[in-house]
Amino acid sequence: MLLAITITLVPTDADAQRFTLRKRYASVGVSLGATNYFGDIVPEPDFTSMRFKSTRPNVGISYTYRYFPRISVRGSFHWGRIIGDDAKSAAQNETENRGRYMRNLSFRNDIKELSVVGIVDLYENRQTYRRRPDFVPYGFAGIAVIHHNPKAYYEQGSHPGLVGEEDIPTGWYALQPLGTEGQHIEGADNPEPYKRVQIAIPFGLGIRYKVDRYWDLAFEIGWRKTFTDYLDDASSAYVDKASLLGSSNNSPNRQASAIFSDRSAEGEFTPVADPNPAVPYLHLNGYGTPANLRRGDNTDKDWYIVSGVSLNYILTPRIKSPKFR
Repeated sequence: MLLAITITLVPTDADAQRFTLRKRYASVGVSLGATNYFGDIVPEPDFTSMRFKSTRPNVGISYTYRYFPRISVRGSFHWGRIIGDDAKSAAQNETENRGRYMRNLSFRNDIKELSVVGIVDLYENRQTYRRRPDFVPYGFAGIAVIHHNPKAYYEQGSHPGLVGEEDIPTGWYALQPLGTEGQHIEGADNPEPYKRVQIAIPFGLGIRYKVDRYWDLAFEIGWRKTFTDYLDDASSAYVDKASLLGSSNNSPNRQASAIFSDRSAEGEFTPVADPNPAVPYLHLNGYGTPANLRRGDNTDKDWYIVSGVSLNYILTPRIKSPKFR
């Protein structure tokens, strides 16, 4: 079966000869769509837990070159935002998700993606671009480099019991430099700081429609398998607040590191009594106390999905005719 598919899709030498340079063509396109995320800060870290209210925009540009009757190569750049919020994706009265609601983590992450994919059309076109099919389903797969930078928002005074210099100003904070899971604590048995540049595998399906001689309209949905569990800055376990506030923590902002490591005290529920009032930022409601209880699930990597429409303009091939003397 696999051999038959391979023989069908891979162009032969005869195909290459018949599909001459005069029939090859390129196109440029722009896309507008949506991005959704799957990870630790959703009710369940799988595709069944998608929340449409957490959908955010995605825009992109692309260049595609058709090499063979049904095979093209596309390079593209996309910018998209993903978000997650325990308080919005779970509810206190949901027994199976109450722990996530009490955890109260949230984030946003702007992802910049540079990708190269191969596109395989279901219907081939052995003619010029002018005689291409009106309607073509297709699949694609390739490789991408992404840059991501998860951030979280804090409003000064929202953490009970923090006053004066214990609190931090209102604003968005980049989470990777803070080491919210103890990544910057010297000598601690914690994961290394995660990289904000990562590799991803894009793959998916699409439908392309011929609008007129030069324009194509397409709709596609593509999954991105990543190799990081930190698109949401949550992966392993809680860290002792005293360690995050101590001199062994090389974070540029220890107070912010301690606050963002555990935000359950800011949730809309009644916290239990603070077991150690002498230590600021200590977890109040019992979800993460004592330290080393699970903050995320490091057995599953994070995913995101890009879906949307694209408008593509075909560049007229320019083939020089041979000169005769």
